[in-house]
Amino acid sequence: MEWKTEDNRLKKTFRFKDFSEAFAFMTRVALIAEKADHHPTWTNTYNTVAFELSTHDAGDVVTDKDHKLAKAIDALIK
Repeated sequence: MEWKTEDNRLKKTFRFKDFSEAFAFMTRVALIAEKADHHPTWTNTYNTVAFELSTHDAGDVVTDKDHKLAKAIDALIK
């Protein structure tokens, strides 16, 4: 599944085997986001992690920072 642009956000949902895998993924994303100083809006329910990326200091629209973070998130899966 690709990232979708919707409501001025990049959106994508990831599903994992269980909560532990989902949480490990979130931990890896958190380290990348902190290093980039660009923090996602996300939710987690059991094995599912859903993202909505936008740049808050640019007026909550999608910017190059969001595309770079999305690419880095995808690279964790491959």
